[in-house]
Amino acid sequence: MEDIKIYGLCLERLKYQIGLAIKKVNGDAPSIQDRVLLESYNTAEIDDIIDILELYDLEDSTSNHVKEKLEELACTVSLLLRETLTFDLTDNGHLGLYLLIRDESPSMLEQVNETGSALENVH
Repeated sequence: MEDIKIYGLCLERLKYQIGLAIKKVNGDAPSIQDRVLLESYNTAEIDDIIDILELYDLEDSTSNHVKEKLEELACTVSLLLRETLTFDLTDNGHLGLYLLIRDESPSMLEQVNETGSALENVH
């Protein structure tokens, strides 16, 4: 069996944040939110993201490798928490971790990152 790695994410903290997010969404009437920001890392720079999330086993720190690792991490944590999570850019162009409320959530990371950061189109 392969080891499960959740890197710099804390499952207990995420469970708590998901609970709060679900309460908030359920309290909105009518809710038009399709996702809720759980965490923002206040950066879109690859080196910062590697340090914050402790992604030290990357083969190399290119945008594509970081993007793949973030997708893998979101999938792993989603399975463990039984909620759909994804990494995407916030309105400020920083990396954020989102709880998806509906699967048809549009991805801001599909758009060109106007901040000029090294982490573009991560999703």
